[in-house]
Amino acid sequence: MKRWLFIFILQAILLPALILGPDIAYAKPDKMRPNMRSAAVVIDDFGNNMKGTDEMINLPFKITVAVMPFLPSTKQDAEKAYKAGHDVIVHLPMEPISGKKSWLGPGAITTDLTDEEIYRRVHAAIDDVPHAIGLNNHMGSKATSDPRVMKAVLEACRERGLFFIDSHTHYRSVIAQVAEEVGIPCLVNHLFLDDVKSKKHMTRQLSYMKVHLDDHTPCIAIGHVGAGGKLMAEVLEEVIPSMNKKFNFVGVSDLLAEMYPMVSDR
Repeated sequence: MKRWLFIFILQAILLPALILGPDIAYAKPDKMRPNMRSAAVVIDDFGNNMKGTDEMINLPFKITVAVMPFLPSTKQDAEKAYKAGHDVIVHLPMEPISGKKSWLGPGAITTDLTDEEIYRRVHAAIDDVPHAIGLNNHMGSKATSDPRVMKAVLEACRERGLFFIDSHTHYRSVIAQVAEEVGIPCLVNHLFLDDVKSKKHMTRQLSYMKVHLDDHTPCIAIGHVGAGGKLMAEVLEEVIPSMNKKFNFVGVSDLLAEMYPMVSDR
């Protein structure tokens, strides 16, 4: 195994326990059970006092909390999520094909930036979100389709020992390809849970996770705080415990540990 990958896994899995102790670092430990397919729920858009924030953080199972940088509750949300035992990642704002750049918020990655400025902005975003172990993209249909932009983003991630989750907001995303070239772990979102803000739709989307997991592992699904955030948390609390009897619902750090086991090349 490459040395950087071994160090990455140690940081993501062992460092929290060394700093805070096992009772705090693993407040809600969904243990990986052998012979069961694994899934992770990522919740986007933390950092701006959005509706459903507390409800998501208080869920009785592990989720991955994606926090936008440089916003009013960025640090507060990241700290609360971490102390509750959830994984924390940076929800990096990136340029979409349509829409105004002003909608992205501060520190956005846009295609008109130089490599050096992209690199600087990624490092600044990571620094602004406490306990971040990885990143995913907020919007970004244009930026994630640009190999030059994504190479600069992912090289910054590699330097910090972090992974990237492709939210897959556009079918032309090159994130997975560039991540392989750069040499960092990459996960890919399979479906959005709340693109329609109704309980019926959210429940149906979770049922599609079951279909995916019947044939594939892992499965990653994305929901959001904000409009529909409280309803999304309610649906997750109702549905996930029963699904967890058949599947492993864990944080993305657990998925990575499963996909990149700590074994040597010897």
